[in-house]
Amino acid sequence: MASRVPNRAVRTAIQRLESLQRAGITHVPKRHRAPAQPGPAASAVALAALARKVAACTRCSELARSRTQTVFGVGNPHSRLVFCGEAPGADEDRQGEPFVGRAGQLLNDIIVKGMKMRREDVYILNILRCRPPGNRTPLPVEAAACREYLDKQLEIIQPEFICCLGAVAAQNLLGTDATIGRLRGQVHDYHGIKVVCTYHPAYVLRNPQAKRPVWDDIRLLMTEMQKK
Repeated sequence: MASRVPNRAVRTAIQRLESLQRAGITHVPKRHRAPAQPGPAASAVALAALARKVAACTRCSELARSRTQTVFGVGNPHSRLVFCGEAPGADEDRQGEPFVGRAGQLLNDIIVKGMKMRREDVYILNILRCRPPGNRTPLPVEAAACREYLDKQLEIIQPEFICCLGAVAAQNLLGTDATIGRLRGQVHDYHGIKVVCTYHPAYVLRNPQAKRPVWDDIRLLMTEMQKK
């Protein structure tokens, strides 16, 4: 004859229900499954909405007056890899897309020839979304004013890897004053995202000897990406 004594799991469940009843709780809420990660279509819609907000931004009055248009970002809205630069230049300000000038062509070569990927497979953005007059270095107050947009873009895209191009990008993202020479050549962590820093393509155009260390950094990035 089967035993009429409930097993331990059943007894534990009964005791829990009785304790809840004594506490005045008569209904146990149904457990819901965690929401799935948004797909590329949802990410694209969210990025488009954010881009419209950025286009109307006037937080930095000097930049808002001098810009032709804001330069939000471009690429795969669900990419594993984000390239982060400093700020738009003259070509970017005119076309509304990051890295489209000579430095952009060098970045394309890194992505296509070096990494064997397509530009549209990655996402490219900058610390600032407006061109500083005369292509000067972004001011700390400007980077701080634009940080909300950067953080939101990364939140939507949810990349696994970020490649910072130049000291301004690396220092602002990681919150450090270390030089790019000290930051490159290693993998950093940014809220669970792996970050590799290297020289900005514009710097490499002025200093061709930097090509080798940049390639070393890109190989480091590719090795980390291949681990997953």
